[in-house]
Amino acid sequence: MPLSFATTARLGAFYFLFFAGAGLWVAYLPPYFAARGLGAAEIAWVLALPQLARIVAPTAWAALADRFGAQRAIVVLACGAGVVCYSLMPAVSGFAGFAWLMGLTSLVGTAALPLVEAITFGVLAGQTGRYGPIRLWGSIGFMIAVFAGGTWLDFQSVQALPYAMLVFMSAALIVGLMLPTPDVHAAASGPLVINSAALLLLASAFFMAVAHGTLYAFFTLHLQRLGYEGSLIGFLWMLGVLGEIGVFLFLPAFFRRFDLSTILVASAACGVARFLAIGWAADWLIVLLIAQLLHAATFGSFHAAAVAAIQRVFPPQAQARGQSLFSSIGYGAGGALGAVAAGWAWEAAGPGLAFTVSSVAAAAGLLFAYPLRRKGL
Repeated sequence: MPLSFATTARLGAFYFLFFAGAGLWVAYLPPYFAARGLGAAEIAWVLALPQLARIVAPTAWAALADRFGAQRAIVVLACGAGVVCYSLMPAVSGFAGFAWLMGLTSLVGTAALPLVEAITFGVLAGQTGRYGPIRLWGSIGFMIAVFAGGTWLDFQSVQALPYAMLVFMSAALIVGLMLPTPDVHAAASGPLVINSAALLLLASAFFMAVAHGTLYAFFTLHLQRLGYEGSLIGFLWMLGVLGEIGVFLFLPAFFRRFDLSTILVASAACGVARFLAIGWAADWLIVLLIAQLLHAATFGSFHAAAVAAIQRVFPPQAQARGQSLFSSIGYGAGGALGAVAAGWAWEAAGPGLAFTVSSVAAAAGLLFAYPLRRKGL
């Protein structure tokens, strides 16, 4: 399929809407659950359930997508699951109720993003450097949502959060109906071969997702405990995404100048420093500002290099399964373990220990990324 302006606009619009909702989820869903009466460990477990669903569900949906060319239909179905989740959330109460709601809808909802990534790389037809300018619209949506949400929370209750998330997910569903449909590959139903480079890449992604567990579960609560206002917390989230946008804007130049393995190693090294700084020096605003700018590396450049590397280590007929496996092992298993470990560490010894666990996980991600240069990445 030729890469037209209309195609890139539809993909950019989907990323914008999807990540605007994700920004509200990441930054303000933990305070929402706290306001609804859940404790730290309960919040961690509820947030881990969608990550647990990512371990199996996206790969199963992707196998169907690769075989029948049903990427767009499954993306729309996944967005529909999100609409159901946010519609019912205000009526649900208690740990068990939230757990059932999040767990069941995530079995479908987690299929959306990896399939949209596969669709995007499919229409790019090898022009991986052009991924950044499309994907940055997701970062812009995330940034606007977290800043607006933080300002809102200075004056209004967090109880309205599900309704805002519902608006963005409903709009993403509508745009999903207009996404391009990739070709069906005749050999798509064959076995998925995972070579040594893919194993190292998936292991590195797993530990980097673990490393972000404390950030996504407790960063807002950590700063609220230290006395930061909602608007400043929203700005700090936004600052991290601004750095991420810079990475995506200059991604073609980065990919021309540096090997993917070099980008992965450098990004993980930044994670080691970033999470230690947030855990032990968050009283200092200048430290937080620098730490949040490092999101450009720990998520932005790492994610971009990783999804481009997935495109290289899996064959064309298995791109949806490859991206979904990356999502399952990285953001699924890694995200779930990171959230649960963060909850345990937080309750055992507070934010210092929780973010130290994140730093150690980032170091493990670095160790697995380092040999990838010898694998041709």
